[in-house]
Amino acid sequence: YYWVFLYFQILRGYGYFAAWREPQQMYKLDIGWPKSPEHFTGQTFCVAVDSLHGLVYVGQRGDNVPKVLVFSVEGYFLYSWNDTVEMPHGIFVWNTATYSSVWITDVGTGKYGHTVKQYSPLGKLMQVLGTPGNAGSSLIPLQFDQPAEIFVEESGDIYVVDGDGGMNNRLLKLSDDYKEIWLTGTNGTGIGQFKIPHSVTVDAFGRVWVADRDNKRIQVFDKVTGEWLGSWSSCFSEDGPYSVRFTADYKYLIVAQLNINRLAILAAPPVGAIGDCVMVHKIQLADETKPHLVDVDMKSGAIYVAEIGAQQVQKYVPL
Repeated sequence: YYWVFLYFQILRGYGYFAAWREPQQMYKLDIGWPKSPEHFTGQTFCVAVDSLHGLVYVGQRGDNVPKVLVFSVEGYFLYSWNDTVEMPHGIFVWNTATYSSVWITDVGTGKYGHTVKQYSPLGKLMQVLGTPGNAGSSLIPLQFDQPAEIFVEESGDIYVVDGDGGMNNRLLKLSDDYKEIWLTGTNGTGIGQFKIPHSVTVDAFGRVWVADRDNKRIQVFDKVTGEWLGSWSSCFSEDGPYSVRFTADYKYLIVAQLNINRLAILAAPPVGAIGDCVMVHKIQLADETKPHLVDVDMKSGAIYVAEIGAQQVQKYVPL
């Protein structure tokens, strides 16, 4: 028996049983982030990472709470700001060679709502897209109805998914001077239609990825023309995708699924056909965590998850 045991131990050492084991964990929770979680005093809806400057911006909602919190990537609380933000939904950091800014989609119904706003890193309002306080579908003047999320390319081109349950179900691409380049989407289940387009991101190969939440699918478009390229639905039978972000190497797509408290990690297709979605890993969160929107640090690869149910942001680091 000893020799049989030794033989199997040798085989194990050479990795013969690797295929029998569970897939290797890809991420682990950073239990030390943030250093002072007591600063989360509202419902945390969104998070954005400034990889260049090592900052993490968190958007939260609630009465008499700061709407934007700023932490370092190490987890130290730095400062907060509140002016002209009513109900933050999505948040995005845009870096150019000369300056940084923070874009926030505001789904409030008061005097600041139905807008997409650009702030300085310290919270000074720099630009307002949309008609504050007025929901609409117009392009001239520009109007939104509960815009869900924004993604801004280095060139300044802007992608907005509009909206989070309002009259609009559309994806807009705007130029750096805020004019329409193309628009796609109406309410429906067909190709290029949406039921709550909830999150948007752009990959390194010229494709725009949209979490079509209530249709339980991700749709993909050509960033130059707006042409529909494909969709993924088979991975989302249990719950629709709430958030889409790529890993730093663009090999994987991180998708939050709020109702089943899960992060799905999908294989990202290279240039060419979108194909079918392949789930390579899952991060199961605690019950009632409710992950809403995520962001990825493009320098370290860490994933930050804004959790409505847990009222916190958690950080997962790649192994």
